[in-house]
Amino acid sequence: MKTVAVLLALFGSAVAFAPASQSQASTSLGAALDDMTGSTMPVKAFDPLGLADFGSDETLAWFRAAELKHGRCAMVAATGFIVQAGGMHFPGMLSHDISFESLSTMKPIDQWAAVPDAGKAQILFTIFCAELITEGYQGTHYMKGGELPTMVFPPIDFSGVSEQTMTLKRNRELNNGRLAMIATMGFIAEASVPGSVPVLTTIGAF
Repeated sequence: MKTVAVLLALFGSAVAFAPASQSQASTSLGAALDDMTGSTMPVKAFDPLGLADFGSDETLAWFRAAELKHGRCAMVAATGFIVQAGGMHFPGMLSHDISFESLSTMKPIDQWAAVPDAGKAQILFTIFCAELITEGYQGTHYMKGGELPTMVFPPIDFSGVSEQTMTLKRNRELNNGRLAMIATMGFIAEASVPGSVPVLTTIGAF
């Protein structure tokens, strides 16, 4: 299970550095990537795996959506690791025989392993429903030229916000998500292999 988590985190981070955009763009490298949302300093047009040239425009749109979703999930995951590693927890019981307090004494990855199968199924079902909503609610699919998926339901109306402000906010969200993916990989590595991330080992985070 830990190996799968690490591999998923690595895949998410690889996709993260294919810049995202809200509109169709050419898959050619260079100036095209420089103009895409998410291509920011200090490293612009960063695409070491050549993902921008892989497949069609629809494929690139799928990569963009994957980056956005992985970034958002990683921001939640990084926050969760910090909260759980700090011993903070909900009051009461998770199930009839597992308390939130008992989970707070475990490493974050072990906490997931201790959750009953019924609880895991509820979490995965909720994620499945969220995926259906973000993929099918907004009319034209993003792979067909529509907007990238949003996690807000119903979507917020940004019609009064200037394009310059929206570009700035999108860049910030993407870069925060990319950093969160790197942080989450570090948390998973340290929790799985103590000493693999010296900084986290020094502060005794896990």
